[in-house]
Amino acid sequence: MDLSEAITGRINELCAERGITLNKLSTICGITQSTLDYAVKTSNSRTSVSTIKKICDGLNITLAEFFNTETFNNLEQEIF
Repeated sequence: MDLSEAITGRINELCAERGITLNKLSTICGITQSTLDYAVKTSNSRTSVSTIKKICDGLNITLAEFFNTETFNNLEQEIF
């Protein structure tokens, strides 16, 4: 699993936990639906930290809470 897949998975997990759609999440976070769709549905996306911060703010969680999962802890180093 790479970083973009981990971010996509985490966003979907948080939506499922809260019973909200991506559309509702975009409204809560104050980001456009297209920005969120790009972050979640584009396998090659490089979601910005500021977008992730807006998602965290909308969900009332910290960046640390967003990234504090086994998935992120076990990511392999990416070499470009």
